[in-house]
Amino acid sequence: MLRIGTGLCTAKSHLLVALWRAHQIPSGFCYQRLIFGGDHASYCTHGFEAVWLEGLGWYRCDARGNTKPGIHCEFTPGQENLAYPVIREGERLFPDIWALPWPELVTALESLQDISQYLRDPIDVHPPAASGWVDAPATPPNTA
Repeated sequence: MLRIGTGLCTAKSHLLVALWRAHQIPSGFCYQRLIFGGDHASYCTHGFEAVWLEGLGWYRCDARGNTKPGIHCEFTPGQENLAYPVIREGERLFPDIWALPWPELVTALESLQDISQYLRDPIDVHPPAASGWVDAPATPPNTA
């Protein structure tokens, strides 16, 4: 992503979590299952992130940016502004904050040859069976 200057939502969220953790800021990975490409298209896994804010707790936010009309996901602590509401049948906001990216998602992302492959066949994975979520830190740890 850094080399080419762009990336999917999951790449952006993974990079932001890595940067926060490099600065000892507790953070984790969050995911949604959304319809991709219209009302009767495929599902995809959307990645975003959460950061621990002293006095507020976990705050979910979205590093994807406001690059499309109708998307307004500003970093406004105390007010969640995710890029995509869950509105269609089959869509889901997974409530957990994960310490590690979902392994199946990472494998699928690494196998992509180019964005056209993703556009033809979006990645739709489900949470791993093992509990990998993070809890509120007693003292802010580095959750790397």
